[in-house]
Amino acid sequence: MNIVCLDLEGVLVPEIWIAFSEESGIPELKRTTRDEPDYDKLMRWRLGILKEHGLGLKEIQNTIAKIDPLPGAKEFLDKLRAITQVVIISDTFSQFATPLMEKLGWPTILCNSLEVAPDGEIVDFKMRIENSKLSTVKALQSIGYETIAAGDSFNDLGMIQASKAGFLFRSTEQIIADYPQYKAFETYEDFYNGILAELD
Repeated sequence: MNIVCLDLEGVLVPEIWIAFSEESGIPELKRTTRDEPDYDKLMRWRLGILKEHGLGLKEIQNTIAKIDPLPGAKEFLDKLRAITQVVIISDTFSQFATPLMEKLGWPTILCNSLEVAPDGEIVDFKMRIENSKLSTVKALQSIGYETIAAGDSFNDLGMIQASKAGFLFRSTEQIIADYPQYKAFETYEDFYNGILAELD
């Protein structure tokens, strides 16, 4: 039994924090897991910037409402889900992801949650489990699945390395250069065919 584990941002939808950075005019918020491998450090830094500017969940959700999946992403996902099980494993938060899941046809997503004050300030975040992507892949393997994993950032490498097959999709030149053992795809058609070749 195979299950395909996909990252969300950069793979199926645009990077939420980059979109919010552009909308809010705060360039520092463009920093993502492509730039900072330590997710806890990155999120605490982001929350500090939000607090400094008096921005909360509502402002970010207003930006997310304008975000559409990457061109071809829903069709790719529909085609893939017709032939195998697929789960999205993301370090994003349910409060961010839900409207995007609707636009993608409600695929299964495993992500984290935000702690939000009554006034809308994001005061903290709760990770579902430590090393969530790697831990989730290992849990799926423990119940009899063979995993095929793909992503674009540093925080995807654990699940990619632990899977029977792993791919990079629209990743950075640096990550592709540092991990030449993983096929790197730029189009959904090639990505689909790469996954198809690994299915039993």
